[in-house]
Formats: sequence, structure tokens, C-alpha cells
Amino acid sequence: MERDRSAALLTAWAAEKLMDHFAQVLRCVELLSEAQLWFRPNESSNAVGNLLLHLNGNLHQWILAGLGGRALDRNRPAEFASRGPIAGRDLIAPLERTIGEALEVLGGMVGEDVTREYDIQGYRSTGVAAIAHVVEHFAFHTGQIITTTKWLVNVDLSLYDAEGHRLDRRRESAP
Repeated sequence: MERDRSAALLTAWAAEKLMDHFAQVLRCVELLSEAQLWFRPNESSNAVGNLLLHLNGNLHQWILAGLGGRALDRNRPAEFASRGPIAGRDLIAPLERTIGEALEVLGGMVGEDVTREYDIQGYRSTGVAAIAHVVEHFAFHTGQIITTTKWLVNVDLSLYDAEGHRLDRRRESAP
């Protein structure tokens, strides 16, 4: 029973973090024009559009297929090779659907699901490690999207005031 409680705590935390990060991504995409979504400062950098395609692919591979056992149809190189143009709403809609499906998979996990091992993207990973990877990966690319948006539109996207309190009033206890 304690393992089921631990699994529930972990998956609820992961779901909350994914939704928090997605809210930040959505905020940024709404501020960017289509040209800005596909802007690359150089060929070694990814556009925000590429990162959105990549986040969707990563969630499919690690959560839907890896943990949820669904079929995987992913072309990872295409996520980075795309040069658009694809409108923001056409990038956000599939990502939002994938997040919803990922939250369903996470919500259905129990103790043995998070402790057992899975083969995902050529790696042997426990459910705990896969969940942590996905949240960490989403957070990393969210930071890139935020930074790019700040550079392109010169806007303050801070979630915190000068005293470190959340501006969105989501929960005072949530960092």
C-alpha cells in the first residue's frame, strides 16, 4: 500500500509540473508570431517550433509508449529538421492532447508500475526514472522557450515577485 501511495504522490507531482511547464510554453507561444516560432539564430540552434515538436515526440516515446505500452510512431530527426511554417495553434493542439493522454497514463500507475523496469528509446529505465526524465526534459526545453521568447519580444515572463511569491497565485506552497 505504501508503494501505491508513493506512486500516487510521484505521478501527481509529475502531472502538476508538466501542466505548470505547459502553461509557460503556452504563454510564450501566444506571444510569438509564426516567423518568431521558426526563428533560428544559427543552424546549431533549434527554433521554438522544433522544441514543441520535440516535446510532443518525447512525451509519446517515454510516457505513452514507454510507460503506457502504446504503439510508437516517432520520427525524432524530423522534429529538429522541420523549418515550418506551422502556426502556433497547430503546434500547441497536438502537444496539449499528448499531455492529456500522458496524464491519463500517469494517473493509472500504481506501485509496481513505477518500480519495474522498461525499455525506452534504447535505455533500460525504471518507471520512476522515466517519469523524472520526462519532467526534467520538459522543464529544460521550457526554459529554452522562455529565454528565446524574452529575446524575441522583450517581455518579462517571471512567475515570481521580488519576494519570491508566485504571481499566478496557483498555490503559495508550490515553488
